[in-house]
Amino acid sequence: MTSCRALLSRAVPAGRRIRHGAAAVAGGLLLVLAFPPFGLWPAAAVGPALLLAALRHRRPRAAFALGTLFGLAFFAPLLWWLTNLGVLPWAALSIAQALLLGLLGCAVPAFARLPGWPLWAACWWVTAEAVRSRVPLGGFPWGRLAFSQADSPALGWASVGGAPAVSAAVALVAGCLAALATGGPGRWRVTVAGLVAATAGCAGGALLIPGPSPAGDGARARVAVVQGNVPRARSMEEQARVEQVADNHIAATRQLARDIRAGRTPRPDLVLWPENATDTDPRTDPLLRARISDVVADLGVPVVVGAILDGPGDRIRNAGLLWRPGTGPGPYYTKQHLVPFGEYIPLRDVFGGLGELQLIPRDFAPGSGPVRLDAGRVRLAESICYEVAYDGQVRDAVRTGANLIAVPTNNATYMRDGNEAEPEQQLAMSRLRAVEHDRAVLVASTTGISAIVAPDGTVSRSTGPWTRQVLTATVPLRTTTTLATRLGPVPEAGLAVAACAAVALGMRRRATPSPPAASSGGAQESREEAVAPA
Repeated sequence: MTSCRALLSRAVPAGRRIRHGAAAVAGGLLLVLAFPPFGLWPAAAVGPALLLAALRHRRPRAAFALGTLFGLAFFAPLLWWLTNLGVLPWAALSIAQALLLGLLGCAVPAFARLPGWPLWAACWWVTAEAVRSRVPLGGFPWGRLAFSQADSPALGWASVGGAPAVSAAVALVAGCLAALATGGPGRWRVTVAGLVAATAGCAGGALLIPGPSPAGDGARARVAVVQGNVPRARSMEEQARVEQVADNHIAATRQLARDIRAGRTPRPDLVLWPENATDTDPRTDPLLRARISDVVADLGVPVVVGAILDGPGDRIRNAGLLWRPGTGPGPYYTKQHLVPFGEYIPLRDVFGGLGELQLIPRDFAPGSGPVRLDAGRVRLAESICYEVAYDGQVRDAVRTGANLIAVPTNNATYMRDGNEAEPEQQLAMSRLRAVEHDRAVLVASTTGISAIVAPDGTVSRSTGPWTRQVLTATVPLRTTTTLATRLGPVPEAGLAVAACAAVALGMRRRATPSPPAASSGGAQESREEAVAPA
């Protein structure tokens, strides 16, 4: 009988660990479904709810393991498109992000016994995203809850508090779901009321999406987005040898000029080329400079050229270069947030000779700040590719007085196997930025997906992948400033302070000794409660 009881006592905790581990893995996989290409945005609340429920009554060491399991189940499939660059970069980034999430998850049990803990869970989730967006190596903001909500009514909260506000609204629903799953029978009415209120708050975000321009602010511009396309190279080495990127974009722009002369399309006020539309500096390459000057003159309007420019020393710049008819190249914006192991190699002496990293012989030089590109009525803010995921970069660019946002990008490397998840995920971020700052957004890609996004986040025009296309549309030039643009990092900082305070309070309560029990029965109950979180 004693041995049976011993086996049972070991089996119960083991079964609990298996259930919690399965819940963490299921939560991570469900969260993947909230993001493109699936787009099942309600899963953005259900997935994290499973993680929070699993973490609530655990000790920090177990919370680390469960958070890491959730992170692996989430990031590995979410970032599968990175395998086009190599299995090692995909695995390394997925594991690093999972371990970071696991480490941050150790804080959850500290506040999970506080009154109103779903609110602190929402604050913690935004704080975890803030940390991931900054460390290591400048951070990796991909996978934030807000970026899964482009088709959700919660998107409207972006105009109030940016991406952190959207993530907080969704995470609050997740926290309420977790509380409903783990709470005692005497609390279910309060918990259900909280869940209903949180869900209604998310849905109410639809009322916050910016509407049409007010009277007197009706400036508009005709724009064109050029997707020149490139050969669908099968390897990084083949892509590095491609020399016809500039040729394709020049040819597509020349066709646009012919269409304008023939009356098939109105003349735009501005034309946007994608990132890396030239692979050499067009200011110093005489032949390339002459060809671009010729097509811009033929077009008769300014073109923002996504160009590789010579930088300091042996480095280069990833830039958006304003090219005017007659005067040629002018001001340019240089990408500030560079991609580690893509645009520069940390510890180059150690890693530079490994595998396909040998195809990156020079590091890019980062830009020092935003540069507004002015072309007639258009005041353009640029966020080049990866930068659209960074709140501060987009916000600072808009704060220069820009009335239009451009996101030139080059997704060819991540689409070689036909996977369109990376450009679709990036487009979802651009849609959020449109609502956040009440600006139209132009997305120009070498290979797709290029798009024109209205200030309310809807996509008015888009291209398919691996095609040569030119998008034209008339877009509003908004000058209003949203609350999110004005507040800047304040909402995220406030939520982070609240999360840290909740963790500190929870740890203090746990460290405070409980009063002695009034009876032996009470002592037994106290001991059982202390063991339960294990």
